[in-house]
This record gives sequence, structure tokens and C-alpha cells, in this order.
Amino acid sequence: MEGASIVLKDVWIEYVIYGLANRSLKKTLFRFLSRGRMAQDVAEERTRVLALKGIDLEIRDGERLGIVGSNGSGKTTLLRTIAGVLKPVRGQIRRVGYTASLFDVTLGMNPEASGWDNILLRGLYLGLSPEQARALSPEIAAFSGLTPEQLSRPVRTYSSGMQVKLAFSISTAVRPDILLLDEWLGAGDAAFLEKAQQRMLELVQRSRILVFASHYDWLLSSICNRAICLDQGQIVADGPVAETLDFYHRHFQ
Repeated sequence: MEGASIVLKDVWIEYVIYGLANRSLKKTLFRFLSRGRMAQDVAEERTRVLALKGIDLEIRDGERLGIVGSNGSGKTTLLRTIAGVLKPVRGQIRRVGYTASLFDVTLGMNPEASGWDNILLRGLYLGLSPEQARALSPEIAAFSGLTPEQLSRPVRTYSSGMQVKLAFSISTAVRPDILLLDEWLGAGDAAFLEKAQQRMLELVQRSRILVFASHYDWLLSSICNRAICLDQGQIVADGPVAETLDFYHRHFQ
């Protein structure tokens, strides 16, 4: 396989929000009573929000890219766009390499299914084949610290701590070429948290590209070798981590 890479060319992301016009209670009741016109009115009351505006970004094999910016600047939107969750209204995205997105480690889990079944379900969601997920099951179970009897029970019977341990263990068992992180993952009690931190570091080190959004300067400085700053959906700084963080703090904090 050629080296892992991510290329975004003139990428625009737009959110369409329906029915957000300023409405008084009287106006809302009138539209409800008019019935047939209500759907039309709601359809007409659309608010379009440009979340990313003309993003040009190339990330090469070996880069550890940090993303900084104020709340609402577009950090999470950019990560989800790179992951393929959001489709641009304009522009192109090219991604080379198996990608794992650790945004919500519990996504794809079924509370009615057993822990063993959820290992398979979450594995499939992460892009593993059934065979790969089954092969990783013993390792995932061992890392989670849950017993075979516990893993045979429905996840809804777990404590919140047990659920997080299992979800984290599944999500970090993959070995992606491209790793997308929205803040650093941690999980469980003190004993589990220590090995979870080590697991995250190993996952980052094994990935060929990391894209990491965080509010913690020390994490970005210790892990990343490049950083960009976003403001209102646009890249306003791109360079070494220390320089980008300095730009961010001088202009936005």
C-alpha cells in the first residue's frame, strides 16, 4: 500500500436546520391549527450554517496533526468530515489507509446483547470483518478485565464503569493507518485508567497518521508534530505545534 494520506481540496460543509425562525407562541399555534400549511412553513424556515469554508489540507504519512480552536470553530466537524461521516456540499476528499474514528466508543453497541456479541457488533462498526472481530475477542475480553460470565450477560445489566471498560477495550483493539481523535480517551477506575492511557499511546504510535482535536496544550505538544488552528470553519494557522498554539492564544484567548 502507498503511504497513508489525507487530502482535502476546497471542502465546504453545510448544516441545514429546519424551523428555527423566531416564532411567538401565538404564531406557532396558528400554524398548528392551519395544519396543511404547517409543513410548508417549516420547510421554508430553513437556516443554513456553513461549518467549514473552503478547507485545503494535506496530511502526509508520519504526521501527527493537532487541531485547536474555540468552541464552535469547526474542530469536530473537520474530524467527522475526514472520517466520511459528513459529506461536503463542495470540494473533494481523498483518504488512503484504514481509518478508525474514536469519537464515541459506545456507538454501535446494543444494550440487550451480551458483551461477547457487542465485541462483534462494535468490531463490525469499526470496519473489521466478523473473522477479525472474533479473533480479537480474547484479547479484548482480557484487557477489559470482565469475566466470561459477565461477558455472557446483556450489557444493560452492567454498571456504567463496566460498559465503558468494554467499549474502550473494543474501540482501541483496532490497528488503524489513520487515527482520528476528538479529545483524549480515558476510562474506568484508577487501575484501568493507567493501562488505558498506555493503550492510547501505543495506538497513536502505531498509526501512520494521527488527527487529534484537543483543548490541552500539553497533550498536543507531547504527541503532535504539526497543528492547525480553526476559526469560524476556516484554517487560520498551520505549522509547528508551538507556533500554532501561540497564535491561538494570542488571537482567541
